[in-house]
Amino acid sequence: MKRCNVDILSCGSCAHPEIMTRKGAGVQPANFPSMVGVIRHPQAGIILFDTGYDHAFFGATAPFPERFYRWATPVNLPEDGSAAAQLDRMGIAPDDVAIVVISHFHADHVSGLHQFKNAKIFCAKAGLKACADKSRLSLTMSGILPALIPADILARCVFFEDCARTALPAAFEPFSAAADIIGDGSLLMVELPGHCPGHWGMVFKRENDQFVFFVADAAWSMTAIEKNAPPPKITMMLLGDSHNTQKTLFDLHTLWRKGREDIVLLPSHCEKSMRLFSGKD
Repeated sequence: MKRCNVDILSCGSCAHPEIMTRKGAGVQPANFPSMVGVIRHPQAGIILFDTGYDHAFFGATAPFPERFYRWATPVNLPEDGSAAAQLDRMGIAPDDVAIVVISHFHADHVSGLHQFKNAKIFCAKAGLKACADKSRLSLTMSGILPALIPADILARCVFFEDCARTALPAAFEPFSAAADIIGDGSLLMVELPGHCPGHWGMVFKRENDQFVFFVADAAWSMTAIEKNAPPPKITMMLLGDSHNTQKTLFDLHTLWRKGREDIVLLPSHCEKSMRLFSGKD
């Protein structure tokens, strides 16, 4: 399995009462950063896992009913906080990004997609289909803003469902099957059903031989995985499938309980996990 370098960016954040994301949590507002993974593949080049918030989010939520999204999840995004701006400071231009992998189509994961016009887009067919199956109000209530999806996405995308299937290393049980999107076994997409249609995570190996498992929104925090604490029913009713959400979370909890130091689980909105992974804590 080829090794990749990775940096983690926090591209904006939103505030929620923590209890809306995990049973047993308090009602106090908590900060949920939007993670972007910047993967340097030895042959494929710069690959992004999701794109986080971008200033395009505010344009997409200016009209009604999309304005309800902005009111329900207040977003904080510094002027220079988008993925494109942060990559620029790292010496990476938008055209240097070869591939963008989209875990799912919620706005906090795709707002910056418009910045990377030449990148190939890997995503779930089921997720993209869900972006066109409902009214604007229903899509907004589901966390989807079609204005953030590039008009040429069908010409640029490759669906996870169409990629070659492969087995995950045995250490990842109860997860077993993956989609090999690059074709060299280095970037493996794992379906994580429940949160929304077409929700997938990614497994890859760092140069220090440590596996990273981006679990996207299968859990909003490592605390939820450690305690096997799913979101409350109202959250699951709004966003996803309660049965599969709880099963996926239990499987992640089972994997975490193995205590393997060579596997890091990384939720997309866990501030503490992102700091620890980046060595900033």
